[in-house]
Order: sequence, then C-alpha cells, then structure tokens
Amino acid sequence: MKKLLLVFAALLGTVSLVCNAQAAGVITVGASPTPHAEILAEAAKLLKPQGYELKIVEYSDYVQPNVALDSKELDANYFQHKPYLDDFNAQKGTRLGSMGPVHYEPFGIYAGKSKSLKDLKNGALVAVPNDATNEGRALLLMQDEGLVKLKKDAGLTATRRDIVENPKKLKIEEIEAAQLVRSLPDVDIAIVNGNYAILGGLKVADALAVEAADSMAAATYANILAIRAGDEKRPELQALYKALTSPEVAAFMKKKYAGAVLPSVK
Repeated sequence: MKKLLLVFAALLGTVSLVCNAQAAGVITVGASPTPHAEILAEAAKLLKPQGYELKIVEYSDYVQPNVALDSKELDANYFQHKPYLDDFNAQKGTRLGSMGPVHYEPFGIYAGKSKSLKDLKNGALVAVPNDATNEGRALLLMQDEGLVKLKKDAGLTATRRDIVENPKKLKIEEIEAAQLVRSLPDVDIAIVNGNYAILGGLKVADALAVEAADSMAAATYANILAIRAGDEKRPELQALYKALTSPEVAAFMKKKYAGAVLPSVK
C-alpha cells in the first residue's frame, strides 16, 4: 500500500510539472486590434516552434491594457509609445517598463480640397490633432515641408502658439485625431496618424508628405512591447520581443500596411 501511495504521489508530481510547463509556454499579451493584434498574430507563427503559445487579448482603450499588465493578468502589452507609458506610470504609480521599440506609425499630410502642398492658397484650412503630443508632431511635419516655422525650442510639444512664421497665413484647426479622416472634405489638408489613416482607408503612398524615418517623432513615438519592470530577462518575453523585431515580421508590416506601419528595428 505504501509503495502504491509513493507511486501515486510521483505521478501527481509529474502531472503537476507537465501542467506548469504548459502554463509557462503561454504568453498573454494585451493589444489594440489594429495593427498591434495583427502583428502579434504574425509573431505567434515564429513562437510556436519554440514551444510558446501566444494568447492575444484585444482592448479598445488605452488604460485597461496597462491596468491588466500591472495586476499580472497580462505578461506584456503592445499598443503604446514610451512617452505615454512614462506618463501612465507617473499618474498611476505603476512600475511598467519596456522591452524596446517594435514599430512606428508615421504621420502623413493628406489632401482635402487642395490636391498638393504647392496648391495651398493663402488662408487655407489645415486640420491637425487636438491632443498636445500629436499636434506637436503635425506641426513639425508642416515645418519640415516649409509650411510654417516654429520656435527653436518648441520640439514635440509645439502648439499653434509656437508658430513664428506662417507665410501663407494657414488656418490651423485642432480636431480630435479619430475625426481627422472625416474632416478631409471640409479642409484643404489634414495631418493624420498612421493607425487612423489605416482605419480611414487612406494609403500612405497617396500622402502629400510623410514623416521621415529618422525624424525625432519616429524615434520618440515608436510603439513598444511593455512589461512589468524587472521582467526584462524572462525568456518567453525575450523570445516574444525577438519575434516582433524579426525580419519576417518586419516584412509582414511593410507588405500589409504599405508604409502606414514601419518596423523600428532595421
């Protein structure tokens, strides 16, 4: 009887080890549906032969993925850039970190009533995002295209008040980022973020101008794989980040999104 109990205990231990191994092979990641969840699904193909199963949980807002990561419901999330994460940590007292950048979504200038930047008339109406971060990016792109000149130290936090030269007296209208594509019939041009361009059916190839790959904004606002601070050396998260920044996933981004989503790691 004693021997039978010992054998039974050993079997239970073996089953427990197998279950733990299986659980250890599951990586649960929160993501925005487009393009993040789609990119993760592609990365999952590279993780499967390594013994990892990727469970993707989609979120429609920018708060719950970080709350879920902090409470250990997720192993990682993929939807945000580092400045947003830093601000979230400061506001919520969380300790979330980054495995590194994965991709960026370049801003583009899209035609509304005016079909080229050269055709912009004096007093033309220009729609830009109304949130501080994205408005700064839009104005920097306008400056790169010679449409306005900003204060020397304005940088990514620039607003309309930082415009020091506006030779065509362009009228800058601040609009909620999600509504910019809809505004195109009513404005001369609009400056739209990559993800909203995708959702609105716009193609970066048709943009009148696009943020440069080596721009300040592209480096600063790359979307990251976020984790809890201290988890950087977890092998499954290192494997996930390696898959997300692989040549295979980079090729998928370029083909799938036609320039609206570009890999950060070349």
